[in-house]
Amino acid sequence: MKKEDIQFDDWQRLLIGNAPAEFLIEVFIRTVLIYLALLIVMRFLGKRMNGQLTNLELAVMLTMGAIISPAMQLPDRGLLSGGLALLCALTFLRGTNLLGFKSHKAEELIQGTATVLVKDGIIQLDKMAENRLSHQQVYAALRSGNVYNLGMVKRLYLEAYGMFSIYPFDRPRPGLSVLPPSDQEMYTMKQQAVESIIVCCNCGFTTEAQAAVEPCSVCHAHMWVKATIDVENE
Repeated sequence: MKKEDIQFDDWQRLLIGNAPAEFLIEVFIRTVLIYLALLIVMRFLGKRMNGQLTNLELAVMLTMGAIISPAMQLPDRGLLSGGLALLCALTFLRGTNLLGFKSHKAEELIQGTATVLVKDGIIQLDKMAENRLSHQQVYAALRSGNVYNLGMVKRLYLEAYGMFSIYPFDRPRPGLSVLPPSDQEMYTMKQQAVESIIVCCNCGFTTEAQAAVEPCSVCHAHMWVKATIDVENE
């Protein structure tokens, strides 16, 4: 389109475009047909597409947006090309899932693996850095699982598809509180300070209180606070 063809008061072009007005009816028909085809393909993609998506499923989902848009709106594009592209996306996802089912190595390569973020109450800082996670993201994941003290966490996994899995200890253990310091009401309700134990603010390592002047033996940080223990689970 030439710049002299662009007129801001050209409502025909702004609202309908360069296609004739009758093409709006065709857009409606195209949209209905592509929508029905998309529903069928989504049904065959499986229940996982309705939950938390893996990297592969997210890629297919984003690809679908690019597939269906031209088939619905461009007058020079036929429906068969869009339908074929949807069928290819379905075949690709089904094929890679079958490959992952038959080969564990292929599954790890395609889907990824779970990562241990917290082990026995201590944050695995190297793993957190690899996955570009902040402390606050880890703390938020624990709070969403009703865990308010890092010492209670036996394992925290970051699953291959992005969800967090929390496995707490059966009995309360002293550790680092993951409650926001500004919420003193919640802090007082859930936590009780342990005077004889301190905890590293960076990784959650606990030690005797007299070691406050020494660097953390796990992460070498010098940030210590009093350890807390979960009051409700005592």
